Amino acid sequence: MTLQKIDLTQRLAGRVAVITGGASGIGLATARRFAAEGATVVIGDFNVEAGEKAAAEVGGLFVKVDVADEAQVNTLFDSAQKEYGSLDIAFNNAGISPPDDDSIETTELAAWDRVQDVNLKSVYLCSRAALRHMVKQQRGSIINTASFVAVMGSATSQISYTASKGGVLAMTRELGVQFARQGIRVNALCPGPVNTELLQELFAKDPERAQRRLVHIPIGRFAEPEELAAAVAFLASDDSSFITASTFLVDGGISSAYVTPL
Repeated sequence: MTLQKIDLTQRLAGRVAVITGGASGIGLATARRFAAEGATVVIGDFNVEAGEKAAAEVGGLFVKVDVADEAQVNTLFDSAQKEYGSLDIAFNNAGISPPDDDSIETTELAAWDRVQDVNLKSVYLCSRAALRHMVKQQRGSIINTASFVAVMGSATSQISYTASKGGVLAMTRELGVQFARQGIRVNALCPGPVNTELLQELFAKDPERAQRRLVHIPIGRFAEPEELAAAVAFLASDDSSFITASTFLVDGGISSAYVTPL
């Protein structure tokens, strides 16, 4: 019997992937991972300098986008299909967590609306734009970035962020079920706290609040962006061919912990 050899470094060969928020953090780590696995990467981001640098690094295309603007989102996904001939993977990852999104008692409507636009409306717009192409192809993988806070409550509240991520999770489930028989899988990535610039900024501004997060992680540390990128690559690949409409938690055990190790 001859065992089949599988080259895991080329799981995404021939695939075209769009990543929003691809110029930094989890998005950039995923762009690098996708490219290493053989995918052609299109990076959508509002930061032109960082976006162009990231696209050059992975040998892909950069498209400037405000993910809350319907026309710009459509242009991003249409450009990927037009430039490379298909659209196989959409990692809808762009998001914000500004300091004026805090407790419901202090978060004003303008702050609420901005977070909802970038974190939730953008996933609706990006999923819709991606599905226009994927339905025609009868194949595709969409990964939406939600959060572990979509399944848990936190006393250190970011009320609009939490609500937006809950919306992403619910929408992902519905899309995953609706499009399953058209060859399109839709999953929600739910990261725990990740060692990105956003988290480092929180540590610098409010170490006590950041420490309150760290103490609840059974593994005892924050995730690295590359660890999330590995999970996204799995969900994008055929290795996850029977996984759709899932709540894919990559949280270091937070969501299962009653008490954490000392």
